[in-house]
Amino acid sequence: MKFNTMRTLTTFIAAACLAAVILAQQSNPPPKPSADRPSKVVQPAPPQSQIDRIAESYVKLVLAVGQHDAEYVDSYYGPRVWQEQAAARKAPLGEIRQQVVRIREELVAIPSSELGEMEKLRRRFLGRQLDSVKTRVDLLSGTKMKFDEESAALFDAVAPYPPDTHFEAKLARANALLPGSGTLRERYEKFRQRFLVPQEKVEAVFRAAMQEARLRTRRHIQLPEGENIRIECVTGKPWTASSRCLGNGQSLVQLNTDVAYAVDELLNLACHEGYPGHHLTILLLEDRLLRKRGWREYSVVPLHSPLLLMMEGTAVYSLALAFPIAERIAFERDVLYPLAGLDPALATSAVPVFDVTEFLSNPWLSDASPTAARRHLDGLLKRTDMLEWLKARTLVPPDQLELIAQFISHYRSYMISYTVGLDLVKRQIEKRAGADRDKQWQEFERLQTPPRPPSDLR
Repeated sequence: MKFNTMRTLTTFIAAACLAAVILAQQSNPPPKPSADRPSKVVQPAPPQSQIDRIAESYVKLVLAVGQHDAEYVDSYYGPRVWQEQAAARKAPLGEIRQQVVRIREELVAIPSSELGEMEKLRRRFLGRQLDSVKTRVDLLSGTKMKFDEESAALFDAVAPYPPDTHFEAKLARANALLPGSGTLRERYEKFRQRFLVPQEKVEAVFRAAMQEARLRTRRHIQLPEGENIRIECVTGKPWTASSRCLGNGQSLVQLNTDVAYAVDELLNLACHEGYPGHHLTILLLEDRLLRKRGWREYSVVPLHSPLLLMMEGTAVYSLALAFPIAERIAFERDVLYPLAGLDPALATSAVPVFDVTEFLSNPWLSDASPTAARRHLDGLLKRTDMLEWLKARTLVPPDQLELIAQFISHYRSYMISYTVGLDLVKRQIEKRAGADRDKQWQEFERLQTPPRPPSDLR
């Protein structure tokens, strides 16, 4: 420590002054607290601000995990400086895990009695998201999990175990719709070939489908001013289509043109990735929850999370919501088939068949896929055996069988999000809205503002 040199006289005067002050304090002690003069007590932060602080930490931790897993941050539209800080810092996984555990404990410690119903729901969902982040960190650190254990920890859900009779019944229904000679798969492939869109017309059909899906969504849900989707055709991807939020109501939807598509399949993808699917969900999260409520946890979407499972569920449900069968037939007949250069009269007979076969032929929508993934990733089926197992229980086209094998190997238990998510969303909407179309749209919107934990909807 450094000391200053003082003159003797100055020292004496200072000491005398100090003695006088002490004497005065003894003669006139400070007044005791009273009702007229309350003491100053530091009050704990209100529950709302506590959750806000934890939500901000959660976002930064998700961005930190993204430095170890390039695909983990599916969408982000928060402050750019947080991304830059995460990239510059690149916190170790062990440190990230410790922080996740700490703020999860802080979230649990907030008294429920001080929270309203909306805040309770917010806290519950944020807690599930934090549990998922911790699990993703553990997996990246080398922890091994069985398929069901992993899906429960990451997505707050487990896929069912349907018996073979379940798949046999679905195939029997398709068999009745596709008469003729040859195996069911051969008959389906022959049928599907009649409705494939020429590659040079795929983008035009997809854009027209997206435009109509947007118009139908706007009739029921208010869209933010200036929202927009940019469509891009790509190749060499392990998926058919993908949607990525760019922030401020903007999304990029990519369509994999390595795959051959029937007209109905392109309409399905437009609804799934655009309206009222992923793009709409992000609009609702960004506009209703982030901007209007200030819930910062909705500025980021982790790829492996309960939020993504609910997003996939609403996206899969979106085709049936926006295009009931009769309207689907009319739109494809009057708009999409002519654009594709196909005979419009075929739509009347094609759509009812595709409505049944899409859950057999689309590997992401077939409930056989999670079962196949579970058996393969748990070591019960080799890769080739898994593909044979799927081939026997679905109508997935040969080019997409290889695609789904790549997807399962890469994304693992994410495979459950489409079918399990759909079951949860469909059950909830039908329970609360029945067959009333307007109420179905209202419930569809309610389920996402804010999202419910998957385990709450079982």
